[in-house]
Amino acid sequence: MKSITIDELAARADVPLIDVRERDEFAAGHVPGAVNVPLSELGDRLGELPGEAFDVICQAGGRSARAVQALEARGYDATNVDGGTGEWIASGRAVDKP
Repeated sequence: MKSITIDELAARADVPLIDVRERDEFAAGHVPGAVNVPLSELGDRLGELPGEAFDVICQAGGRSARAVQALEARGYDATNVDGGTGEWIASGRAVDKP
């Protein structure tokens, strides 16, 4: 499984980011540009995922790691973000709130 740090995520440009946290977690604050596809809905929303390579984030890295493993098994080019949104926020980076 491919993984990146939040520093690497911050330096990436034009790579879609899928946030697999639940809707209420996402609404409380997320990495700018992230699209919410909760892990609990992922299987039903595969058609919404990018066709190209993309990154997957959650709160700390566990749910996104499970999602990436499942997506790789289906042929997706997905990369886990180690540390997740919690580490992103703890490092002082900006978050979006709808």
